[in-house]
Amino acid sequence: MRLTLSAEDRAFREEMAELFTTVVPQEIRDTVLEGGELTADMIRTSQRALADAGIAVPHWPREWGGRDWSELQRHLWHEEMQRAGVPSPLPFNTSMIGPVLAQFASQEMKERFLPPTANLDIWWSQGFSEPDAGSDLASLRTTAVRDGEDWVVNGQKTWTTLGQHGDWIFTLVRTDPDAKKQRGISMLLIDMTSPGLEVRPIELIDGGHEVNEVWFTDVRVPGENLVGEVNQGWTMAKFLLGNERVGVAPVASVKRMVARAKQLAGPQLRDPLTRARIATLENDLLALELTALRVVAHSDGGEPHPASSVLKLRGTELQQAATELLLDLAGPDSLVPLTAESSDAAPWARRSAPTYLNYRKASIYGGSNEIQRQIISRTILGL
Repeated sequence: MRLTLSAEDRAFREEMAELFTTVVPQEIRDTVLEGGELTADMIRTSQRALADAGIAVPHWPREWGGRDWSELQRHLWHEEMQRAGVPSPLPFNTSMIGPVLAQFASQEMKERFLPPTANLDIWWSQGFSEPDAGSDLASLRTTAVRDGEDWVVNGQKTWTTLGQHGDWIFTLVRTDPDAKKQRGISMLLIDMTSPGLEVRPIELIDGGHEVNEVWFTDVRVPGENLVGEVNQGWTMAKFLLGNERVGVAPVASVKRMVARAKQLAGPQLRDPLTRARIATLENDLLALELTALRVVAHSDGGEPHPASSVLKLRGTELQQAATELLLDLAGPDSLVPLTAESSDAAPWARRSAPTYLNYRKASIYGGSNEIQRQIISRTILGL
């Protein structure tokens, strides 16, 4: 395959690099580049800047803000975004519910929800996983029962990322308890200020509040908030989970981590084992980058390339390896809490342990690495 970009693609990459470094405020990009924590306002500001520039949702239909880009252009868009330290557009909006609404919703629902979804005037939460229905999503038990023109929803969702900021939640509910598991599921859009809906925080191992439980107690949802048809939810869930191919291998962001580690290592760079560790990471990243380009080259106009699973598997492994490198370079300073009022430990060192702990999730979400290995064994190795 051709591993060099055409003149047109190089020009496109340069255009993206310039846009990302000019339209998104420097303060936000510096926060990302330094490994800091973004506020909800920063995420909104960044996405609205991208929307104003016409590059927030390039993969959507053109009538709703899409750009008709090739898979390679989308790949370059995402890579340059990461390289510049620009926060990715909120995935719940842009990669999940947005494409679902564009594909399955009525024209009225599209007009009502798609523009504010692209502009992050609505912050969406995802209501899929439940305590006993994570990997086996079809076992979900949250129910929606018809009552006149409304649906009445009861149940619980969990691991709702950033749900504390959510305005609306797209929710899979069981609407036919007698049907085969997948066939009795529908999708509802639910206003998170509705009476009976409660968001409860889950404290993570790194001490942060990133995920939540969402409880529904006799929550009334207007019938017009049903997406598509009754019991069509499983079709939409599969579409949502399989829709986004770009960005599964976070090459640029991991490269940024490794480059930062080299800057921060100081005298430790004289250690041959540390140098070998960094060199190994850089070589693995180069191999992953070339694999990502091969996947992109075979993805236009068709199903995702089977090697997408390799990207997810190796991408998350290298993310974790990079955070572990930074943790080891920080040494004892990594144990100093970020909340400590007086400490000589550098902020990056104090962030290294929470970041390392947070990235343990990377090999689980989006299809666990164990599942990716099964896919690789079947579709690539033919085992």
